[in-house]
Amino acid sequence: MVAGNRSEMVGGVGSAPPAVTPAASSGRLSEAEALDLLENADLLELGARADAVRRRLHPEGEVTFVVDRNINYTDVCVSGCRFCAFYKTPASGAGYLLSEAEIYRKIEETLALGGTAVMMQGGLHPDLTIEWFEQLFRGIKQRYPIHLHSLSPPEVAHIAKRSGISVAETLRRLRAAGLDSLPGGGAEVLVDRVRAAISPRKISAEEWLAVMREAHRQGMRGTATMMFGSIDTPAERVEHLRRVRELQDETGGFTAFIPWTFQARNTALQEGHRPATGVDYLRLLAVSRLYLDNVPNVQASWVTQGLRVGQVALAFGANDMGSTMIEENVVRATGVAHRADVGQMVSLIRAAGFKPVQRDSLYSVVRRF
Repeated sequence: MVAGNRSEMVGGVGSAPPAVTPAASSGRLSEAEALDLLENADLLELGARADAVRRRLHPEGEVTFVVDRNINYTDVCVSGCRFCAFYKTPASGAGYLLSEAEIYRKIEETLALGGTAVMMQGGLHPDLTIEWFEQLFRGIKQRYPIHLHSLSPPEVAHIAKRSGISVAETLRRLRAAGLDSLPGGGAEVLVDRVRAAISPRKISAEEWLAVMREAHRQGMRGTATMMFGSIDTPAERVEHLRRVRELQDETGGFTAFIPWTFQARNTALQEGHRPATGVDYLRLLAVSRLYLDNVPNVQASWVTQGLRVGQVALAFGANDMGSTMIEENVVRATGVAHRADVGQMVSLIRAAGFKPVQRDSLYSVVRRF
């Protein structure tokens, strides 16, 4: 979709979504103001300010979640990111590549549990060209009524390079085969100093943004993410937010922003690492809600923070609890494992004073509880 369709693209849950547009007045938060809030604001005052914005954008008092599954189709990866505990090198012989039959079985289980989508992500496999993904996606769509929220920008760029075609052509072909929307994985922090240190063989910040820009141009929506707390500074976190906001001003294609903290265990960055705290997370979340005035939804990352901090995040600007995570492998590889079923999610949302709503990947209502 083009930027002229902005009112259609940025809506939240339901048939009459709140209007979310860039602030036209001096009320729009600057980078300097965002950094000051991130470093110096009183935590509870910051949370209250973010909560006020969240309630203005979502006055219905609902908190959403999606029932879906992460299918990591391979752990073989040529990128070798220093922050990752999940990947296997091609030479190790220890990695896997799921068969179509295994992926179909996982989708059938997802549908049986009331799921509406699968998020397929994997390593940058040296042997997989676009034809492999086209065959897989067509097979899935021929068999199952499921939304494919799949392939992060680094994967798309890798498939394009491996196949000898442009990113634009790669996205056109993947969309024609059944790809519905793009997850925001591989963003980490959109500052090349950080990326050169923790993921030197992965695409640059500008390349990540270019893949998302092209996906939005072709009518595919996606999420924006941030993995912070590795070697990044508060100023670099704000720079990441600036780049997300600028692209959203241009395209309106992001449905949500999802920040989470780096988990160092079992990674090459483990030794001497000082982890980001729950307070660090809540600060970043609140500043995200204040700064990203054009992104309709902010998601609580309970998968890294735990369900209770996820619940607290609903008072710090988050209006969405993300996925029930029928399956998740990447964070689990660091030794962090949090799980929730639909009943737990509904109870946690109600206990926080909100009305629980199951949504789909594009934030349309599936079920109200």
